[in-house]
Amino acid sequence: MEQIIDSISEVFGRISWLLVFYCMVFGLTDVILRYVFNRPSLWISETIQYAMVLLACLSGAYALNKDAFVKLDLFYARFSLRTKAIFDIGTSIIAFLYLYILITKGIDAAQMAIFLKTATPSAMPIPLYHLKAFIPFAVFCFLLVVIKKLVNDILLIIGYEKR
Repeated sequence: MEQIIDSISEVFGRISWLLVFYCMVFGLTDVILRYVFNRPSLWISETIQYAMVLLACLSGAYALNKDAFVKLDLFYARFSLRTKAIFDIGTSIIAFLYLYILITKGIDAAQMAIFLKTATPSAMPIPLYHLKAFIPFAVFCFLLVVIKKLVNDILLIIGYEKR
């Protein structure tokens, strides 16, 4: 199961890299079109915003799985592995509460968006219900990584050196 979660996280990381590249290339293109050629684009900035929401959804699970989140290393770095695991279990409980709310409210928002067929309010409306439907799925994958980390922390505390 851990390998499946790692694989999903890795796929999310690779897609995130492509989204960052997309945002950089088309962001630069939009600036050049707007300020050099005086021909602003209708679709580039909106698709970049769409891509950035996807990036936020996808990169969270990858970053957590790779321990790439910023921690308060002033204190945390000095702790033993066992103490770090105890603190990580505490933050996992908080994460469960937050992710539960995010999933349930995300499902509600996705259902409403699908029902109303919501789109961006612009000259070129882009459907939003696909994006809103993806958010609970991405949060669920993030939750899987939190569960994996929690199990590893519990194993470490009871004596299995899994880290």
